[in-house]
Formats: sequence, C-alpha cells, structure tokens
Amino acid sequence: MKSETSGVNTLDVEVTNISPFGIWLCLKDSEYFLPYEDYPWFKNARISQIFNVVFQTPHHLYWPELDVDLSEDSLKNPEKYHLTAK
Repeated sequence: MKSETSGVNTLDVEVTNISPFGIWLCLKDSEYFLPYEDYPWFKNARISQIFNVVFQTPHHLYWPELDVDLSEDSLKNPEKYHLTAK
C-alpha cells in the first residue's frame, strides 16, 4: 500500500544546513551547496540572516539583511558566472 503525500510544499527556497564550509540551499526540486570560498557573503553572517532568503522575482533569490542577490541560473550554471567579492 502506498501512502499519499500529505500536504503541499509551500516553500520554493529553503536553507537546509549551515556548515563550517558553506550553506545548503533547497531551491524548488534541486539542492545546492554554496561554499564560503565562492560565496563569502555568508561566512560571517548571522544564522538568522542566512535563513532570511526570499524570491525577489521568480528566478532571483535575495537575502535582504545581507543585500545579497543571486539568480537561479548562477546556481545551476556557476561556470557562466564569475563571482567575486571585495
């Protein structure tokens, strides 16, 4: 007997883990690891700031307290984007 899925997933984006090396992000049906080496904006951020992520537009993530925005495509195809922080 197979159980039906209970409820509806209402989260399109969710931070699922914060480690000493980076953060894990669930985005729709995909999961991404954002290492601090490539995404240094998150390294010294407070946990509450990292968890506060929203879709600014349908394919654009935004962390308002950190003033960080990333496109969904930059997570899917990081080789096309040269992320740098100063």
